[in-house]
This record gives sequence, C-alpha cells and structure tokens, in this order.
Amino acid sequence: MADVTELSRDAFERLRSEYEDLTGRGRIEIARKIEVARELGDLSENGDYQAAKEEQGRLEGRIARLATILNNHKIIEPTAADGRVSVGVVVELRYEGDSDTERYLVGSIEERKDGVTVVSPTSPLGEALVGSAVGDVVSFEAPGGQLRVEVVDIES
Repeated sequence: MADVTELSRDAFERLRSEYEDLTGRGRIEIARKIEVARELGDLSENGDYQAAKEEQGRLEGRIARLATILNNHKIIEPTAADGRVSVGVVVELRYEGDSDTERYLVGSIEERKDGVTVVSPTSPLGEALVGSAVGDVVSFEAPGGQLRVEVVDIES
C-alpha cells in the first residue's frame, strides 16, 4: 500500500483539478501531437514523434503520481494554534551561527507555495521540527554532520 500523503484542502483541490485537466485536455493534446508527428513519415528517425512520445511518458507518469496521492491522502488543517510546529505550517528558522532566517513549509512537496522551501515531516529536519515551539533549538543529522536550528516563528 502507498504511503498516505497529508494535504491541506487547498492542495487537494489543486491536485484533483490538475489530475482532471491532465486526464482530459492533456491526453487529448498529446494524442494530437503524436498523430501530427506520425503523418511526417518514418517514425524511427522522426524527432517530433520521439519528443511527443517522451512528453506522453512524462504526462502519464504525472497522472499516475497524482492518482496515487489522491487515492492515498489525508486532509489536514494546518494550525499553529497550540504554538507548535505541525504538518502544514510555515516555520521560520535560524541556523546556528547564522544571522539570517529561512522559511520552510513542513509537508508534502505537493503543498509547495511560492517563496517557501518545502521540508518533508519525515526528513531529519522535519522530524526534529514537528512538535517544537518558538524559541526551541532542535538538532538534526544532515549529510555534512549535526546541525542546530532555532525556531523563530510559526505561521498557519
């Protein structure tokens, strides 16, 4: 069984809309491109045909990914009401020894928002952050060694 993906209501609706668009309009468009390319002749040396088939493969891969997510999801309501980091919230962090802060959305990559890096709640950083509060300093194991970050702010 596939892993359950936690999604906000907005992300779920956006993904469902994308799925419907790709399985309808997207498939029709790629079928037209393939048909036009076929009319050009010899398929073994037809760059347009090869490109269209590759595009079709990417389209079908995305459709399959979306179907898996939509069939194995859990709707969450992001909230920082209790003052703790949870899935779906944006957290502002300061890495130890750095004066600048960085903002991360804790959740699925499908939750992405402009200007905010997404960190999975199952990643080392995500696991360290979940349950922490403003002012907490958490440690996590990164490829370059142990890192520490301070939770500066939490937004719903």
